[in-house]
Amino acid sequence: MAKDCQYCGTSVFIPEQGALVLNSIHPHQGGKEFPLRLTYESPEAKVYSYKNKDELRLALVDWFEGSTPDYWVHILNTENSQSFPISIQHLYERLQYPELAELIHSGSFQSHLQPIVDMKNNRVYGYESLLRTKDLSVPPGELFSYASRSGLQSMLDQKARRTAVKAKSEHLNAGDKIFINFLPSTIYVPEFCLKHTFQIVKEFNIDPEDLVFEVVETEKIDDVEHLKSILETYKASGMKVALDDVGSGYSTLEMLSLLQPDYLKIDRSYIQNCHSDVNNQAFLFDVMERANQLNIHVLAEGIELQEEWEWLQQLGVDFGQGYYIGKPQAVPEKEFILP
Repeated sequence: MAKDCQYCGTSVFIPEQGALVLNSIHPHQGGKEFPLRLTYESPEAKVYSYKNKDELRLALVDWFEGSTPDYWVHILNTENSQSFPISIQHLYERLQYPELAELIHSGSFQSHLQPIVDMKNNRVYGYESLLRTKDLSVPPGELFSYASRSGLQSMLDQKARRTAVKAKSEHLNAGDKIFINFLPSTIYVPEFCLKHTFQIVKEFNIDPEDLVFEVVETEKIDDVEHLKSILETYKASGMKVALDDVGSGYSTLEMLSLLQPDYLKIDRSYIQNCHSDVNNQAFLFDVMERANQLNIHVLAEGIELQEEWEWLQQLGVDFGQGYYIGKPQAVPEKEFILP
Protein backbone atom coordinates (compact mmCIF):
# COMPACT_ATOMS: atom_id res chain seq x y z
CA MET A 1 0.00 0.00 0.00
CA ALA A 2 1.30 3.47 -0.87
CA LYS A 3 2.60 5.73 1.86
CA ASP A 4 -0.13 8.32 1.16
CA CYS A 5 -2.88 5.71 0.69
CA GLN A 6 -4.78 7.09 3.69
CA TYR A 7 -5.21 10.36 1.79
CA CYS A 8 -6.46 8.78 -1.44
CA GLY A 9 -9.32 10.87 -2.81
CA THR A 10 -9.12 13.29 0.14
CA SER A 11 -8.66 17.02 -0.43
CA VAL A 12 -5.35 17.64 1.33
CA PHE A 13 -4.18 21.22 0.88
CA ILE A 14 -0.70 22.53 1.52
CA PRO A 15 -1.00 25.08 4.35
CA GLU A 16 -0.21 28.67 3.42
CA GLN A 17 2.16 28.87 6.39
CA GLY A 18 3.80 25.85 7.98
CA ALA A 19 6.86 23.68 8.18
CA LEU A 20 8.61 20.90 6.34
CA VAL A 21 9.73 17.93 8.44
CA LEU A 22 12.70 16.05 6.97
CA ASN A 23 14.53 13.02 8.18
CA SER A 24 17.85 14.09 9.68
CA ILE A 25 19.68 11.92 7.17
CA HIS A 26 17.85 13.41 4.19
CA PRO A 27 19.91 13.60 0.99
CA HIS A 28 21.67 16.92 0.47
CA GLN A 29 21.46 18.31 -3.03
CA GLY A 30 25.01 19.06 -4.13
CA GLY A 31 26.06 19.39 -0.50
CA LYS A 32 23.60 22.25 0.13
CA GLU A 33 21.49 22.49 3.26
CA PHE A 34 17.76 22.98 2.74
CA PRO A 35 17.25 26.74 2.09
CA LEU A 36 14.64 27.46 4.75
CA ARG A 37 14.92 28.51 8.39
CA LEU A 38 15.80 25.53 10.60
CA THR A 39 13.51 25.79 13.65
CA TYR A 40 13.98 22.38 15.28
CA GLU A 41 16.50 19.56 15.11
CA SER A 42 16.77 16.15 16.72
CA PRO A 43 18.72 12.99 15.88
CA GLU A 44 15.67 11.82 13.91
CA ALA A 45 14.29 14.93 12.20
CA LYS A 46 14.83 18.51 11.11
CA VAL A 47 12.01 21.04 10.88
CA TYR A 48 12.20 23.92 8.39
CA SER A 49 9.60 26.69 8.61
CA TYR A 50 8.17 28.72 5.76
CA LYS A 51 6.12 31.94 5.86
CA ASN A 52 4.11 31.31 2.71
CA LYS A 53 3.81 28.75 -0.08
CA ASP A 54 5.76 30.90 -2.51
CA GLU A 55 8.75 30.86 -0.14
CA LEU A 56 8.48 27.08 0.06
CA ARG A 57 8.22 26.78 -3.72
CA LEU A 58 11.31 28.94 -4.30
CA ALA A 59 13.23 26.94 -1.69
CA LEU A 60 12.44 23.70 -3.53
CA VAL A 61 13.44 25.22 -6.86
CA ASP A 62 16.74 26.41 -5.36
CA TRP A 63 17.45 23.11 -3.61
CA PHE A 64 16.69 20.81 -6.49
CA GLU A 65 17.83 22.93 -9.42
CA GLY A 66 15.51 20.98 -11.73
CA SER A 67 16.06 17.57 -10.10
CA THR A 68 13.36 16.28 -7.76
CA PRO A 69 14.40 13.05 -5.96
CA ASP A 70 11.97 10.43 -4.75
CA TYR A 71 12.18 11.47 -1.12
CA TRP A 72 9.34 11.65 1.42
CA VAL A 73 8.75 14.45 3.93
CA HIS A 74 5.92 15.64 6.17
CA ILE A 75 4.09 18.93 5.71
CA LEU A 76 3.16 20.42 9.09
CA ASN A 77 0.34 22.91 9.56
CA THR A 78 1.68 24.98 12.44
CA GLU A 79 -1.79 26.38 13.26
CA ASN A 80 -3.36 23.04 14.16
CA SER A 81 -0.28 20.75 14.38
CA GLN A 82 -1.72 18.43 11.72
CA SER A 83 0.68 16.86 9.25
CA PHE A 84 0.61 14.56 6.25
CA PRO A 85 3.29 12.74 4.23
CA ILE A 86 4.15 13.73 0.69
CA SER A 87 7.01 13.05 -1.66
CA ILE A 88 9.27 15.97 -2.55
CA GLN A 89 8.46 15.50 -6.23
CA HIS A 90 4.70 15.62 -5.61
CA LEU A 91 5.07 18.68 -3.38
CA TYR A 92 7.19 20.43 -6.00
CA GLU A 93 4.63 19.81 -8.75
CA ARG A 94 1.68 20.96 -6.65
CA LEU A 95 3.47 24.20 -5.77
CA GLN A 96 4.62 24.82 -9.34
CA TYR A 97 1.17 24.30 -10.86
CA PRO A 98 -1.38 25.10 -8.13
CA GLU A 99 -4.14 25.80 -10.66
CA LEU A 100 -4.00 22.19 -11.91
CA ALA A 101 -3.96 20.82 -8.37
CA GLU A 102 -7.00 22.96 -7.54
CA LEU A 103 -8.77 21.77 -10.69
CA ILE A 104 -8.36 18.14 -9.65
CA HIS A 105 -9.37 18.86 -6.06
CA SER A 106 -12.52 20.71 -7.17
CA GLY A 107 -13.57 17.99 -9.60
CA SER A 108 -14.67 20.52 -12.21
CA PHE A 109 -15.12 17.89 -14.94
CA GLN A 110 -17.63 16.56 -17.40
CA SER A 111 -17.87 13.40 -19.46
CA HIS A 112 -17.92 13.41 -23.23
CA LEU A 113 -19.68 10.29 -24.44
CA GLN A 114 -18.62 8.43 -27.58
CA PRO A 115 -21.10 5.90 -29.04
CA ILE A 116 -20.38 2.19 -29.23
CA VAL A 117 -22.48 0.29 -31.78
CA ASP A 118 -23.54 -3.34 -32.00
CA MET A 119 -22.12 -4.33 -35.39
CA LYS A 120 -24.73 -7.06 -35.87
CA ASN A 121 -27.73 -4.69 -35.89
CA ASN A 122 -26.16 -1.19 -36.21
CA ARG A 123 -27.80 -0.06 -32.96
CA VAL A 124 -26.20 1.85 -30.11
CA TYR A 125 -25.00 -0.54 -27.42
CA GLY A 126 -23.44 2.03 -25.10
CA TYR A 127 -20.94 4.85 -24.78
CA GLU A 128 -17.38 5.35 -23.60
CA SER A 129 -16.95 8.12 -21.05
CA LEU A 130 -14.02 10.43 -21.80
CA LEU A 131 -13.00 12.92 -19.10
CA ARG A 132 -12.88 16.63 -19.99
CA THR A 133 -12.59 19.82 -17.95
CA LYS A 134 -15.85 21.76 -17.93
CA ASP A 135 -14.36 24.71 -19.79
CA LEU A 136 -12.18 22.45 -21.99
CA SER A 137 -9.17 24.56 -20.92
CA VAL A 138 -6.78 21.69 -20.13
CA PRO A 139 -6.15 18.86 -22.63
CA PRO A 140 -6.81 15.42 -21.09
CA GLY A 141 -3.26 14.23 -21.77
CA GLU A 142 -1.80 17.21 -19.91
CA LEU A 143 -4.19 16.70 -17.00
CA PHE A 144 -3.38 13.00 -16.54
CA SER A 145 0.35 13.64 -16.96
CA TYR A 146 0.24 16.27 -14.22
CA ALA A 147 -1.78 13.98 -11.94
CA SER A 148 0.92 11.33 -12.31
CA ARG A 149 3.74 13.78 -11.53
CA SER A 150 1.95 15.34 -8.56
CA GLY A 151 0.66 12.19 -6.88
CA LEU A 152 -2.97 13.10 -7.58
CA GLN A 153 -3.72 10.10 -9.81
CA SER A 154 -5.96 8.38 -7.27
CA MET A 155 -7.96 11.52 -6.69
CA LEU A 156 -8.34 12.23 -10.42
CA ASP A 157 -9.29 8.62 -11.08
CA GLN A 158 -12.03 8.79 -8.43
CA LYS A 159 -13.34 12.11 -9.77
CA ALA A 160 -13.38 10.66 -13.29
CA ARG A 161 -15.38 7.63 -12.16
CA ARG A 162 -17.90 9.83 -10.36
CA THR A 163 -18.22 12.12 -13.39
CA ALA A 164 -18.86 9.14 -15.67
CA VAL A 165 -21.51 7.56 -13.42
CA LYS A 166 -23.22 10.96 -13.08
CA ALA A 167 -23.26 11.33 -16.89
CA LYS A 168 -24.81 7.88 -17.17
CA SER A 169 -27.63 8.91 -14.82
CA GLU A 170 -28.25 12.20 -16.65
CA HIS A 171 -27.94 11.28 -20.33
CA LEU A 172 -28.31 7.54 -20.88
CA ASN A 173 -31.21 5.15 -20.67
CA ALA A 174 -31.44 2.07 -18.50
CA GLY A 175 -29.73 -0.75 -20.35
CA ASP A 176 -27.26 1.53 -22.14
CA LYS A 177 -23.73 0.46 -21.23
CA ILE A 178 -21.16 3.04 -20.19
CA PHE A 179 -17.46 2.17 -20.49
CA ILE A 180 -15.34 3.86 -17.80
CA ASN A 181 -11.53 3.93 -17.79
CA PHE A 182 -9.62 3.26 -14.58
CA LEU A 183 -5.99 3.14 -13.46
CA PRO A 184 -5.05 -0.14 -11.76
CA SER A 185 -2.08 1.55 -10.09
CA THR A 186 -4.47 3.70 -8.02
CA ILE A 187 -6.22 0.65 -6.56
CA TYR A 188 -4.05 -0.87 -3.83
CA VAL A 189 -6.59 -3.03 -1.99
CA PRO A 190 -9.60 -3.56 -4.31
CA GLU A 191 -12.12 -4.37 -1.57
CA PHE A 192 -11.29 -1.07 0.16
CA CYS A 193 -10.34 1.24 -2.70
CA LEU A 194 -13.42 0.48 -4.82
CA LYS A 195 -15.92 1.18 -2.02
CA HIS A 196 -16.03 4.78 -3.22
CA THR A 197 -17.08 3.65 -6.69
CA PHE A 198 -19.75 1.30 -5.38
CA GLN A 199 -21.18 4.09 -3.20
CA ILE A 200 -21.43 6.36 -6.25
CA VAL A 201 -23.33 3.67 -8.15
CA LYS A 202 -25.85 3.46 -5.32
CA GLU A 203 -26.06 7.26 -5.00
CA PHE A 204 -27.08 7.67 -8.64
CA ASN A 205 -29.23 4.52 -8.60
CA ILE A 206 -27.43 2.91 -11.55
CA ASP A 207 -27.81 -0.75 -12.44
CA PRO A 208 -24.29 -2.24 -11.98
CA GLU A 209 -24.91 -4.36 -15.10
CA ASP A 210 -24.77 -1.16 -17.19
CA LEU A 211 -21.21 -0.31 -16.06
CA VAL A 212 -18.10 -1.57 -17.84
CA PHE A 213 -14.75 -0.70 -16.24
CA GLU A 214 -11.79 -0.87 -18.58
CA VAL A 215 -8.06 -0.87 -17.90
CA VAL A 216 -6.54 2.37 -19.16
CA GLU A 217 -4.33 1.94 -22.22
CA THR A 218 -1.32 3.86 -20.87
CA GLU A 219 -1.07 1.76 -17.74
CA LYS A 220 1.78 -0.75 -17.78
CA ILE A 221 0.67 -3.81 -15.86
CA ASP A 222 3.43 -5.67 -14.03
CA ASP A 223 1.36 -7.48 -11.39
CA VAL A 224 -1.16 -9.56 -13.33
CA GLU A 225 -2.50 -11.23 -10.17
CA HIS A 226 -3.28 -7.81 -8.71
CA LEU A 227 -5.11 -6.81 -11.89
CA LYS A 228 -7.05 -10.08 -11.74
CA SER A 229 -8.09 -9.26 -8.16
CA ILE A 230 -9.35 -5.82 -9.24
CA LEU A 231 -11.37 -7.23 -12.13
CA GLU A 232 -12.87 -9.92 -9.91
CA THR A 233 -13.93 -7.28 -7.36
CA TYR A 234 -15.75 -5.31 -10.05
CA LYS A 235 -17.43 -8.45 -11.38
CA ALA A 236 -18.46 -9.61 -7.91
CA SER A 237 -20.45 -6.36 -7.63
CA GLY A 238 -22.34 -7.11 -10.83
CA MET A 239 -20.26 -4.87 -13.12
CA LYS A 240 -18.49 -5.78 -16.34
CA VAL A 241 -14.79 -5.37 -17.13
CA ALA A 242 -12.78 -4.76 -20.28
CA LEU A 243 -9.16 -4.79 -21.38
CA ASP A 244 -8.52 -1.61 -23.34
CA ASP A 245 -6.23 -1.24 -26.37
CA VAL A 246 -5.45 -4.94 -26.54
CA GLY A 247 -2.26 -5.78 -28.39
CA SER A 248 -0.03 -8.81 -28.50
CA GLY A 249 0.73 -8.67 -24.76
CA TYR A 250 -2.86 -9.24 -23.65
CA SER A 251 -4.05 -11.37 -26.56
CA THR A 252 -2.51 -14.65 -25.48
CA LEU A 253 -5.00 -17.36 -24.65
CA GLU A 254 -3.33 -17.92 -21.29
CA MET A 255 -3.61 -14.24 -20.29
CA LEU A 256 -7.23 -13.93 -21.42
CA SER A 257 -8.13 -17.15 -19.64
CA LEU A 258 -6.53 -15.85 -16.43
CA LEU A 259 -8.15 -12.39 -16.45
CA GLN A 260 -11.54 -13.44 -17.91
CA PRO A 261 -12.61 -9.97 -19.14
CA ASP A 262 -16.10 -9.48 -20.53
CA TYR A 263 -14.80 -7.35 -23.40
CA LEU A 264 -11.61 -6.89 -25.41
CA LYS A 265 -11.09 -3.47 -26.95
CA ILE A 266 -8.67 -3.87 -29.85
CA ASP A 267 -5.90 -1.30 -30.14
CA ARG A 268 -6.71 1.18 -32.90
CA SER A 269 -3.35 0.54 -34.56
CA TYR A 270 -4.70 -2.89 -35.57
CA ILE A 271 -7.97 -1.38 -36.81
CA GLN A 272 -6.39 1.21 -39.08
CA ASN A 273 -6.59 -0.01 -42.69
CA CYS A 274 -7.60 -3.47 -41.50
CA HIS A 275 -9.46 -3.93 -44.79
CA SER A 276 -6.15 -3.87 -46.68
CA ASP A 277 -3.32 -4.53 -44.17
CA VAL A 278 -2.64 -8.27 -44.10
CA ASN A 279 -0.62 -8.06 -40.87
CA ASN A 280 -3.50 -6.39 -39.05
CA GLN A 281 -5.88 -8.94 -40.50
CA ALA A 282 -3.75 -11.83 -39.23
CA PHE A 283 -3.74 -10.34 -35.73
CA LEU A 284 -7.49 -9.77 -35.77
CA PHE A 285 -8.21 -13.30 -36.97
CA ASP A 286 -6.10 -14.64 -34.12
CA VAL A 287 -7.75 -12.45 -31.44
CA MET A 288 -11.24 -13.32 -32.66
CA GLU A 289 -10.46 -17.03 -32.48
CA ARG A 290 -9.17 -16.77 -28.92
CA ALA A 291 -12.01 -14.52 -27.78
CA ASN A 292 -14.58 -16.90 -29.22
CA GLN A 293 -13.00 -19.79 -27.35
CA LEU A 294 -13.45 -17.92 -24.06
CA ASN A 295 -16.82 -16.29 -24.90
CA ILE A 296 -15.36 -12.76 -24.70
CA HIS A 297 -16.95 -9.90 -26.66
CA VAL A 298 -14.63 -8.03 -29.04
CA LEU A 299 -14.86 -4.26 -29.54
CA ALA A 300 -12.95 -2.50 -32.32
CA GLU A 301 -12.09 1.11 -31.49
CA GLY A 302 -10.72 3.77 -33.78
CA ILE A 303 -12.87 2.92 -36.82
CA GLU A 304 -12.57 5.86 -39.21
CA LEU A 305 -13.38 4.42 -42.63
CA GLN A 306 -16.43 2.71 -44.08
CA GLU A 307 -14.12 0.03 -45.53
CA GLU A 308 -12.80 -0.75 -42.03
CA TRP A 309 -16.34 -0.98 -40.68
CA GLU A 310 -17.50 -3.33 -43.41
CA TRP A 311 -14.46 -5.61 -43.14
CA LEU A 312 -14.85 -5.87 -39.34
CA GLN A 313 -18.54 -6.66 -39.74
CA GLN A 314 -17.70 -9.53 -42.06
CA LEU A 315 -15.10 -10.77 -39.58
CA GLY A 316 -17.81 -10.98 -36.91
CA VAL A 317 -16.54 -8.32 -34.50
CA ASP A 318 -19.23 -7.64 -31.89
CA PHE A 319 -18.99 -3.89 -31.32
CA GLY A 320 -17.47 -0.84 -33.02
CA GLN A 321 -16.36 2.61 -31.93
CA GLY A 322 -14.66 5.49 -33.73
CA TYR A 323 -15.10 8.73 -35.65
CA TYR A 324 -16.81 6.88 -38.51
CA ILE A 325 -19.57 6.06 -36.04
CA GLY A 326 -19.59 9.21 -33.93
CA LYS A 327 -17.42 11.68 -32.02
CA PRO A 328 -17.53 12.21 -28.25
CA GLN A 329 -20.16 14.72 -27.13
CA ALA A 330 -21.18 16.15 -23.77
CA VAL A 331 -24.79 15.31 -24.60
CA PRO A 332 -25.12 12.34 -26.98
CA GLU A 333 -27.61 12.49 -29.83
CA LYS A 334 -30.89 10.76 -29.07
CA GLU A 335 -31.34 9.52 -32.62
CA PHE A 336 -28.42 7.64 -34.07
CA ILE A 337 -27.79 6.95 -37.74
CA LEU A 338 -24.58 5.50 -39.17
CA PRO A 339 -22.93 7.56 -41.94
